[in-house]
This record gives sequence, structure tokens and C-alpha cells, in this order.
Amino acid sequence: MTVPIRATDEAQLAPPCREKPHIMSDTAIFFAILGAILIGAVSPGPSFVLVSRIAITTSRLNGLAAALGMGLGGALFGCLAVAGLSALLLKLQWLYMLLKLVGGAYLLYLGIRIFRDAHAPLSVEPGAAAERKSLLRSCTSAFLTQTSNPKAAVVYAGIFAALLPASPPSSLLLALPPTIFVVEASWYAVVALAFSASRPRAIYLNSRTWIDRLAGTAIGGLGVRLLVEGIRAPNS
Repeated sequence: MTVPIRATDEAQLAPPCREKPHIMSDTAIFFAILGAILIGAVSPGPSFVLVSRIAITTSRLNGLAAALGMGLGGALFGCLAVAGLSALLLKLQWLYMLLKLVGGAYLLYLGIRIFRDAHAPLSVEPGAAAERKSLLRSCTSAFLTQTSNPKAAVVYAGIFAALLPASPPSSLLLALPPTIFVVEASWYAVVALAFSASRPRAIYLNSRTWIDRLAGTAIGGLGVRLLVEGIRAPNS
């Protein structure tokens, strides 16, 4: 809506009229990006499988450590997207292919290990014995699973490219990576808390062989897909 104003009034009215839409626009962009990231995190995938399995088979604290690893992985992708490095994966095909091969190999290894150990004896101790398991190992395993799929970096780059303005303020760029960490870690903390409860643990123990086989197949299948795509990339 355009309202005629006198020249003497323009100086007084211009500053607030220009700043308010700018602030609201940045706020809308900020929450739009976080919403898109949250939708991606909630979607079932190898990260969800891994965190829930760690929470069930070890302890709630280990599950929360895995959630921390997922948050760190998300923050790393956020930093790459802010820096524009993830967008380079689409231009440097050899680097994208290499990351697919490395990430695919890791996911395939993880899937085979879970599938192979489906019959192995498992002692689930929710008390102090389980707490003594390495929290660093749970966090590292989750971080590697989160970052092993280079497509996630491309997804982050796509979200940032679609929603960020051409010249975003530095405050917005600085706020996104730590907030993405909070979003990713919070969601997987909910997963860890839910699956470390007694009822999900009992369900898992009663059907452990088939659950682990399905989990191993899902994670390994994604690894095989990445390996195939990486091998075919030079010929495409």
C-alpha cells in the first residue's frame, strides 16, 4: 500500500519502515531453514536407526551421546553450507565421487557389522555397567554416520541456496550452525530418551535378531547405493 507523505515527514518515517521488514524477513528465513532441517532430521534413515539402537542396547546416556554426535554432524554441514563448500561438491565431481565411495564404504561396513552380530549374545545392563561403555565411541559413531552421506551436504546446500538472500547478514550466518546443532541434537535426544525406556528395550530383546537384520540391511543398502553411484559417476 502506497500512502503519499510530505518530504518533512519522510525522514522520520523512513528508518522504522525500512528496518522492520528487514528484521522480520531475516527471522522468517532463519525459522524456514530450521524447519526444513528439522523435517530432514525427523525423516527415518540410518541416523535414526543408529541412535535408537545405541539407546536400546547400551544406556540412555550413550543414546544422548549419540544425539550429541548427530548434532555435531549437522552443525558441520551447516558450516559447510554457510561457507559455500558443500555447493562445490556439485562442481567438483571427483570430490563428490570420492566422498560417496568413502561414505558408502563406511555405511556398508556398519550395516554388515550390525547384521553379522544379530545372533551374538547381548547383555543389556541399564545400570552402572552400561554407563561404563565409551560415550566417546557412541558420539563418534553417530557423527561418522551423520557425515558419511555426502548427499546430506548437498541437501543442506540446496536449503541454504533456496532460502538465503543474495547478501545475508553475518548475524544470520553465524547463528545458523549452532542452532542447527540444537535442532539435530534435540531431535535425536528425544529418540534416545524414547528408545531407552523399558518397554522399547523389552520389545527389542524379544525380536532382536530380525530388528538387527532389518537395521543392518537398511544401513548397508544405503552404503551400497552410494558406492554404486560413486562408481558410475565418472561414466555419467
